Amino acid sequence: MLVFCNNSVLIASLLGAFLPTATAFVPPIGRSTNVATASASRQYLWGGLKRILRRGRKSGLQNERGQGFGPPLDNISEAVGNTPMIKISDRLCPDGRTIYAKAEYFNPLSSVKDRLALSIIETAEKEGRLQPGDTVVEATSGNTGIAVAMMCAQRGYDCVITMAEPFSVERRKLMRMLGARVIVTPKAGKGTGMVEKAAELAEAHGWFLCHQFETDANWKFHEATTGPEILNDLKSIDKPLDYWVTGYGTGGTFHGAGKYIKANSPDTKIVLAEPGAAALLDSGIKTERNEDGSPNGSHPAFAAHPIQGWTPDFIPLVLEKGMDLNLMDDYIAIPDGAAVTTSQLLAQKEGILTGISGGATMWAAIETAKKAPEGSVIVCMLPDTGERYLSTPLFASIEADMNEAELEIARSTPSHILEPSA
Repeated sequence: MLVFCNNSVLIASLLGAFLPTATAFVPPIGRSTNVATASASRQYLWGGLKRILRRGRKSGLQNERGQGFGPPLDNISEAVGNTPMIKISDRLCPDGRTIYAKAEYFNPLSSVKDRLALSIIETAEKEGRLQPGDTVVEATSGNTGIAVAMMCAQRGYDCVITMAEPFSVERRKLMRMLGARVIVTPKAGKGTGMVEKAAELAEAHGWFLCHQFETDANWKFHEATTGPEILNDLKSIDKPLDYWVTGYGTGGTFHGAGKYIKANSPDTKIVLAEPGAAALLDSGIKTERNEDGSPNGSHPAFAAHPIQGWTPDFIPLVLEKGMDLNLMDDYIAIPDGAAVTTSQLLAQKEGILTGISGGATMWAAIETAKKAPEGSVIVCMLPDTGERYLSTPLFASIEADMNEAELEIARSTPSHILEPSA
């Protein structure tokens, strides 16, 4: 029987056998506005213990179906993180290798950006830079905006999002459903245009700007959560991590999780991917910056590409700082069409519905596996869900109406046949 007391040291000792080695950054977990740092630390420890009891640690297995999730969550932000890894079958994975996909669409708003939004909002609250009644503004290709809108709805902040015109309309609708106001910027301005608009609005109205591309709260949360989750889950099945594959949007996952992985599994090779059509890193050209680290113009190597959420038209400061740590061991450029095709294959062969960026990362993981020694274990990131791409090239070949094969099945029995209109 466990006996609980209001003592963070005791709770920390109980957690020691289950949680990763502490890092300098303590991730905020579902903390209320304006709670002192000591209270936040206690809540993090208690939250960690609750997650252990809730999810079970029987040789790393999930609770039995029907057993229940565990104690109800206090709020939606407590559902962020601890996403599962899923083994890819030999229908896609090369023989003699193992690929696990870390499915970030298990976060409450279905993307890896839920981690970033939670960290930015709660870090700003802790530091006194965000107060009740404030308005939060951010530039986004969609997933960060959705996650920020979620956090603002839960906390009671007003939310304004700037988003460039080309990104999918379903993302705009999701943000508006969550109560955000979405300011669409012209296509010609690219990613830098929406970033400049957000900064302009923040300065003009005194709003809190998230600075997702520049803030250390971005990568530090991945160092404290995403990286440890990967290594801990593999440790639970006595597997090493030979290769970790990711792309980048802000670079927070690469920087933070990569830093943790290199520190705790130094033999792991980190593979970073970007679109071949927008090979900013491969160009060797740095992004010119403003004093706050934001981009001072579009990168000369940028060209439009279909991988929404990846590779804006500048190298984010968060990514640049990660590159300065020499975390990358290998680089892969994603060719045209590979991301969409692989995402569709994941859906049709594995039942895994992920977005274009997930398809790109999986393609890079498969290519890595082809060259890796036999027995290698590869983990790749699936940043979000495919449902966020209904109006994009990912679903361009998917018809809403019945095709000839479906009509043939419908006509094979006599009743309830919906014939196409003339």
